[in-house]
Amino acid sequence: MTLADRWLLPDGMKEMLPPRARLVETMRRRLLDLYHSWGYDLVMPPLAEHLESLLTGVGRDLELKTFKLTDQVSGHTLGVRADITPQVARIDAHRLRTEGPSRLCYCGSVLHTRPGNKLASRNPLQLGAELYGHAGVDSDVEVISLMLETLDFVGVKGPISLDLGHVGVFSQLMKDAALSASQQDDFLDMLQRKALPEISAFVERLSLAPALSERLLALPRLSGGIEVLEKARALFAGSASVIVALDYLEHVAKRIAVRYPQTDLYFDLGELRGYHYHTGIVFAAYTPHFGQALAKGGRYDEIGRDFGRARPATGFSADLKTLLETAEALPELEQGVVLAPSGEDASLLDAVSKLRQQGVRIVQALEGEVVPGCCDRQLVLKDKQWVIEAR
Repeated sequence: MTLADRWLLPDGMKEMLPPRARLVETMRRRLLDLYHSWGYDLVMPPLAEHLESLLTGVGRDLELKTFKLTDQVSGHTLGVRADITPQVARIDAHRLRTEGPSRLCYCGSVLHTRPGNKLASRNPLQLGAELYGHAGVDSDVEVISLMLETLDFVGVKGPISLDLGHVGVFSQLMKDAALSASQQDDFLDMLQRKALPEISAFVERLSLAPALSERLLALPRLSGGIEVLEKARALFAGSASVIVALDYLEHVAKRIAVRYPQTDLYFDLGELRGYHYHTGIVFAAYTPHFGQALAKGGRYDEIGRDFGRARPATGFSADLKTLLETAEALPELEQGVVLAPSGEDASLLDAVSKLRQQGVRIVQALEGEVVPGCCDRQLVLKDKQWVIEAR
């Protein structure tokens, strides 16, 4: 690397400078306060830990995204977290051991070996909330509601579209078709790409019963409004587990529609974000102003199994920096700085201290310093009192 290139950041890595860094930090604090008001407790897992812990169980989906390094103390292989959710599952399973539901939230940096999409950075600021210990519609509705409240709180440009799916439909279909693991991976890849001609050729080679082939061929087309669920019920008639999944989706959707009537609901039974990660409902929030999901989540009841405690779990996460990039109304930050004169006068230092405690931003002049351009006011002594006036 040449001397001139040393200041350049690696591809996909982003840094924040003033005043944007202050804006992000302000919103981080406000959102964590919002989650606190909903009963969610803040956790702050370490940036790196044993690789096996980060990739245990469903975390294996993260292996290609995770940076690995050698611990110079123990010689063990560590991983730099690519997702905070496995860490929170470990905390719930081993550190908290809560009986009954536990609500946890977080906001911290993660690192990816490659960006998740063309619009993503490799060092997002992951924000999220997770609810452990409850299986059912109530907890999923609560988490989805908090996700939508987050977007509204940040001021994301609307309208918001909520994409709903359920991995139980795909799971049962794979079981009925008795596909091998490699065949499932191939079909999943084609399904995610909506590669209809490839899917047709793939299904034809399987030589399945006509009804089963019809279901496989129809899955990538099962997307749209609430009518999609009725279409799916007719297609999967006789498959009890699929009908249960469809009923669950409809129940969640109806409750969200009552709470957030301004949100557009979209159903996509072929959308399988984190198929190996999730166990039930999956959801994501979109806006026309951004080409990828702004926030996403779902149910992952098995995430704690390899930690010895497979509790029901549901949650969502988002990149806070991305949310602010799509926000319409950003929080206003205090503008300008008060310039205080240099010196060790006791009354001056006392006045500066008290004003700073009140939240006033004060820069005390340094001997021989050029006055900073950001200083629009000054602290002056008048009638033995220090007062702020315009410069």
